[in-house]
Amino acid sequence: MRRNRKDITMSTITIFGAGNIGSAVAGIAVKSGASVQVIDRNPDKAAAAAEGVTGAKFDEAAVSGDIVVLALPFPAYDEVLAAYADQLAGKTVVDVANPIDFTTFDLALPAGFKSAAEYVAAKLPNSTVVKGFNTTFAATLATGVNDGAPTVVQIASDSEDAKKAVAAFIEGAGLKTVDAGALKRAQYLEGYGALQIILGVTEQTPWTGGFKVVK
Repeated sequence: MRRNRKDITMSTITIFGAGNIGSAVAGIAVKSGASVQVIDRNPDKAAAAAEGVTGAKFDEAAVSGDIVVLALPFPAYDEVLAAYADQLAGKTVVDVANPIDFTTFDLALPAGFKSAAEYVAAKLPNSTVVKGFNTTFAATLATGVNDGAPTVVQIASDSEDAKKAVAAFIEGAGLKTVDAGALKRAQYLEGYGALQIILGVTEQTPWTGGFKVVK
């Protein structure tokens, strides 16, 4: 899925959330040359997510991006999806969640769903869902490096065009991507991401490192 920079079409990207992951993804998007909007309850925090972004307030701002990244904890998804479902129609929506119950470290999903990505796809039938950014810690996304090599983002979707669009802005910032296949593979990526978080919480791996994909 690797592309030369000359092959990359500049994107418009909206990111919900200005936390560690949201800020890291915003930095990647800006570095790739995209026009970036960050939406958060605190518009000042949104504007400070990365240099060059446009900050906006949740539940007031209109979504400007063709690619929309949900850089939020899974329990926060329902409110966003309810408020913005109509605006997300026709867009590529990137789900970054690892839905973990931190009291048990088990995956915590609504009944009948095998992944957060599958849940988002059901809630947004008129959007194209991509799973991504959930198998890397925020620090390695922000620096673009994991153990001396470019950080690798694993992505899954039923749409080849959506995967290519998301991969383009990631690779445009100097990171790499791996195509994990169809959206049904998101359940594996979420298990992978959950294990990485568990090892971080139990201090067996550093939050500045994590699993590394060697290409």
